[in-house]
Amino acid sequence: MTITHDIVQKLWKLCTLLRNDGVTYHQYVTELTYILFLKMMEETGNEGQLPEGYRWGDLAKLKGLEQMEAYRHLLIHLGTHGSSRVQAIFANAGTIIKQPKTLTDLVTEIDKLDWYSARQEGLGDLYEGLLEKNAGETKSGAGQYFTPRPLIDVIVKLMKPEAGEVIQDPAAGTGGFLIAADRHIKETTDDFFDLSTEQAEFQRNQAITGMELVQDTHRLCLMNLMLHSLEGGVVYGDTLSSAGEHLPKANLVLSNPPFGSSSGGGLPSRNDFLHPTANKQLAFLQHIYRGLKRDGRAAVVLPDNVLFEDNTGKLVRQELMNKCSLHTILRLPTGIFYAQGVKTNVLFFTRGQEDENNTDAVWVYDLRTNAPKFGKRTPLTEAHFDDFLEAYGEDPHGRSQRQDQGEAGKWRCFTREEIAKRGDNLDITWLKDESASSAEDLPEPDVIAAQIMNNLRLALGEMEALSEILESTADQESTETAE
Repeated sequence: MTITHDIVQKLWKLCTLLRNDGVTYHQYVTELTYILFLKMMEETGNEGQLPEGYRWGDLAKLKGLEQMEAYRHLLIHLGTHGSSRVQAIFANAGTIIKQPKTLTDLVTEIDKLDWYSARQEGLGDLYEGLLEKNAGETKSGAGQYFTPRPLIDVIVKLMKPEAGEVIQDPAAGTGGFLIAADRHIKETTDDFFDLSTEQAEFQRNQAITGMELVQDTHRLCLMNLMLHSLEGGVVYGDTLSSAGEHLPKANLVLSNPPFGSSSGGGLPSRNDFLHPTANKQLAFLQHIYRGLKRDGRAAVVLPDNVLFEDNTGKLVRQELMNKCSLHTILRLPTGIFYAQGVKTNVLFFTRGQEDENNTDAVWVYDLRTNAPKFGKRTPLTEAHFDDFLEAYGEDPHGRSQRQDQGEAGKWRCFTREEIAKRGDNLDITWLKDESASSAEDLPEPDVIAAQIMNNLRLALGEMEALSEILESTADQESTETAE
């Protein structure tokens, strides 16, 4: 993928042009998506989805102020014309480029790139490389929606998505999980050639589902899906609102929900949650296990507080372990998420045929204690998960024969009875941390600050949510008294 890597580097260097025009990193990728979309539609022979006069050639032949005015008009026009995918990508689009020369330079430099070689290696890989580059730049703040590629690939390898399954990510971000699942299915079906015409159409148009709350991120997701030949339904909306209730039941859910509490601390406007909470992770977890088909499976990245939080957190964990077999918890190392200081885990579970007593035991793999300090100097790779992959086994539902490694090992089994005695606290550790505890080993100040801010947001959100519940209860009692 040498050409793809080189083009990504060149595209990222073009960011300097926009930064000089007052554009932030994240705005840059969004702006670049508009322009790249036009160019890539030309390169892939899909310009028929665009109205005549609003294509790459129409923009590239202009210069200066005339080009700038045409570009602004193009962004508005494509938000209401062209295919549904085009309209979704350009919905409410606007440019933050101020200088006509900046746009001209950008278009000129993009036109010079080796697009023939990029097509050969895959335009989807090129775009994903750009998203990863943006996520790796801590100043961009993009790490909040970008899950590291090695972690995604390991999770998909364990979950073994199959043709014919509905695969959902209710917090889709830029679509990394969904694209990796589709890639796995293509590899096991000879790029869909082993499937019937109807089955292949299902894979392209119906198998992939999800929702994304942030419109700019939704644009990036749609672009990413399109470049990987997916027309599946990742829609723009709030999964924690009534819109989320309309997402189809899934055979497989893969997700890394956003950290923190709901904006303003308000409760999700869902009628199907038994345990209303402002904690986004607990709310998303309810959506996921309630949205699985019988024997459907899920792998979800969640922060530590989901494992130990009392009150609503405990109730959600109990409902999860009743409705599903929560068979595996992977304690992830710190430092693997860009611009995030929270400690995270992957929860693996399977929906039961009935809704009671589905969890017999939970296996915990501790990849965090005594792990390397991951970051730019020590990047996370798939090789770091090799021992966990072997311990997990071949069955995606966690039903393979497993061997407890004892107190000195990283892989332990805890029965449902043992967990109940712990007050249904799933924050289970047993290994002694042998790393030096000097000031030099403390996380970077920005990581510590992120941890503190995340904890404060969670606490504030829960307090505001409790206040809303108390006010609602008081109003109801007042009404009943009046009657």
